[in-house]
Amino acid sequence: MIYPKIPLAQSIIEICLAKGITTIIISPGSRNAPLTIGFVNNPAFQCYSIADERSAAFFALGIAQQTKQPVALVCTSGSALLNYYPAFAEAFYSQIPMIVISADRPQSKIDIGDGQTIRQENVFENHSLYNANLHEDVSIENDLKINEAINAAITQKGPVHINAPFEEPLYETVSELSVEVKTIASANVTQTISIEDVLEYATIWNNSTKKMILVGVNDPNVISENIIKAFAKDASVVVLTETTSNVHHATFINNIDTIITPFTNEDFENFRPEILVTFGGMVVSKRIKAFLRKYKPKHHWHIDNLRAYDTFGALTQHFEVDPNPFFDTFLPLTNAIESTYFQQLDAVKVLRKLKSDMYLDKIPFSDFKVFEKVIEGLPKNSQLQISNSSAIRYAQLIDIDPSIEVYCNRGTSGIDGSTSTAIGAAVVNNKQTVFITGDIGFLYDSNALWNNYIPKNFKIILINNGGGGIFRILPGHEESPVFNTFFETSHCLTAENLAKMYGFEYTIASDEVSLATSLTDLYAQNEKPSILEIFTPTLKNDSILLQYFKELI
Repeated sequence: MIYPKIPLAQSIIEICLAKGITTIIISPGSRNAPLTIGFVNNPAFQCYSIADERSAAFFALGIAQQTKQPVALVCTSGSALLNYYPAFAEAFYSQIPMIVISADRPQSKIDIGDGQTIRQENVFENHSLYNANLHEDVSIENDLKINEAINAAITQKGPVHINAPFEEPLYETVSELSVEVKTIASANVTQTISIEDVLEYATIWNNSTKKMILVGVNDPNVISENIIKAFAKDASVVVLTETTSNVHHATFINNIDTIITPFTNEDFENFRPEILVTFGGMVVSKRIKAFLRKYKPKHHWHIDNLRAYDTFGALTQHFEVDPNPFFDTFLPLTNAIESTYFQQLDAVKVLRKLKSDMYLDKIPFSDFKVFEKVIEGLPKNSQLQISNSSAIRYAQLIDIDPSIEVYCNRGTSGIDGSTSTAIGAAVVNNKQTVFITGDIGFLYDSNALWNNYIPKNFKIILINNGGGGIFRILPGHEESPVFNTFFETSHCLTAENLAKMYGFEYTIASDEVSLATSLTDLYAQNEKPSILEIFTPTLKNDSILLQYFKELI
């Protein structure tokens, strides 16, 4: 076996191995050579080489998103480390385990004018669960810090930073280890909640005729079917989900904006819940957030074993446990009561569905029409990765087959790494992975395609409307050179040459007929990754979407 000669590098590598951190994303560099040598030469590690650190970090995020296990990132010193920050912040807010291991110059070389040096210690402090600032010398203190960092990533589900200073020479190797590391197991806590902890809340529940359950970002197949069925048969309960919730039942409301956008003040007042129960991550719908902030529930309970955000300014109780053990204890204490809460909203749902179908049948080719056809045509039992901005918002308006898993970087809701994340997810996911993105997000993360590990059946559906289409549907839009240049970022670029350069199959569509044909061809071809680029009319998309909400009444 080949090991780096530097003992500190040996310690990091051996502790990672002992703690099961075996997926390593490495960006080429010199200062991190001792780590690279050690990881790559040990067959126990699965190593990936991704040159662009920003893309590498989102690639790692996609892998960890799927495996639920920490992924380690390794980079050289200097600005390379800063390129991890967007994905690091996303991991923090999406509660995805990530371990950044940065090589550094010794402290004596910082701020003296030496090359490729910055102040790396604590650089992620605002979003890091643990910062392990190591010393050059081998010590128990270093081992403890490395252990604590990795344990924090595992138990708290988020990103940590290990900063390791290395002095030259960097490339020397040895055939035997010179260190004996100390490892500390992470705590494995079984989550429970007692009847006594929830009894008074069950009493409140049993005296309420209006209960709303709002599910944010949620992993697929996590919430038990018994819990879903219990929600569905309670006449006093309305369940609101989103595409990213991955929770399905015929009685649930899965298109929130379609339901509530046409509401009058009286409708909103009638819809106001007495009890709001939330679980899962971030909520996409701005309209439901605005509603609950204005028409606050009397009680808001959030269920999450790690965090509770007071998103609506109404939080009254945080149950620090996962949803399944909570509801398994709580629901047997509840009683069915007479209520028309669900019945009234279900009647609205039926009406909105009728009006929505009528509108979609008559609109011309546009972003909205494309999303309808693309989402309806997704293969069953596939995985949908979707970018932020208008893409995820359009997706909320279209019914999706319950067999399809949906993921989106909603922690920070940025466009910067959606493609890289989708590719990372596809690498470790056995399902057919389809990525839907807009043109600005795709172009912004085009280095994601500079990747040697992309599965042959990976599909990108790129909706090109010539700019940042979401800005056209936000308040304040007006056609002007300032808007077109600085908000929408108008352009005439396509993905054709990028596809050719990176070896992707490339096809285009610009109307319903060519879209139908192209989608069929897209899923039939699995010899190399594919891009289907769909061109939609820049100046019509916003009016078609805005008119939709007017015609739902």
